Amino acid sequence: MVENSRDTARARADLRFKKQEEAATVRQKAMAEYVAESDARKAKTDKLRALRLAKEAEDLANAPAAPAKKPARAKKK
Repeated sequence: MVENSRDTARARADLRFKKQEEAATVRQKAMAEYVAESDARKAKTDKLRALRLAKEAEDLANAPAAPAKKPARAKKK
């Protein structure tokens, strides 16, 4: 009887350990996916920012010069 309870306790402990190991593996996998998505999002944001800044600089360089303002005429009294 004592040996049977030991075997049962050991089986429960092994099952608990396997569940903990499986949960740890799932957590590690989820964290790796999160980090990969975060890195991809940052890379895409950096690329889009660089493209926007380049376009703004090009638009500024190619913008027509603003016409010179004529001096305001004096009002007649």
